[in-house]
Amino acid sequence: MKRNSHDRAYMTPNEVAELLMVSPVTVRQWAQKGWVRAITTAGGHRRFLRQDVEQFARDRGMELISDGPPRVLVVDDNRSFARYLADLLANQSTSIDTETAHDGFDAGRKVLQFSPDIVLLDLKMPGMDGFSVCQQLKDDEITRHIRIIAMTGYYTPDNEARILTAGAEACLAKPFDKRVLLRVLGFEGGEERDGLSLDKGLDQHVM
Repeated sequence: MKRNSHDRAYMTPNEVAELLMVSPVTVRQWAQKGWVRAITTAGGHRRFLRQDVEQFARDRGMELISDGPPRVLVVDDNRSFARYLADLLANQSTSIDTETAHDGFDAGRKVLQFSPDIVLLDLKMPGMDGFSVCQQLKDDEITRHIRIIAMTGYYTPDNEARILTAGAEACLAKPFDKRVLLRVLGFEGGEERDGLSLDKGLDQHVM
């Protein structure tokens, strides 16, 4: 799994400047004026939450420089299935960074740490379920831009309608075809680098 400086939750002024294609001095001036939120460390250094920087850029129509492959967070309490999906996506010919979480609270923590572009979210989990996770992400202006694709082994039309109303783009019924998953995620056309296949291995991972 490849990681770079932009994958961290907090960014330095230089990293923000690189992302927005401006000078670090400009970034510091924006922070002083309160245009973009920043925190100050115990050592007196400014740090910027990545989501705040991205929202600042979107509000002003600024272009973000490409900063690496898309990031997908797989959230499922079935650890083997979550790892299997993450490995399958990471092994597509189109580079995809992946991370896993195994309950709703873990998902919230990983969203801040990993800054995913997409959350592949199981609906039925102990504690905070997928419906609650989706609602919280979409209610927060910092995370509402994240694409959410729901998945469930307990599909019903009511569950689908409920999660779509909460803000998910789609709801996949397990087991699902790999090609359907890649098409919904927007990665259609990729090939596995090491032979992993969702179609062949799904049954031994889905509960």
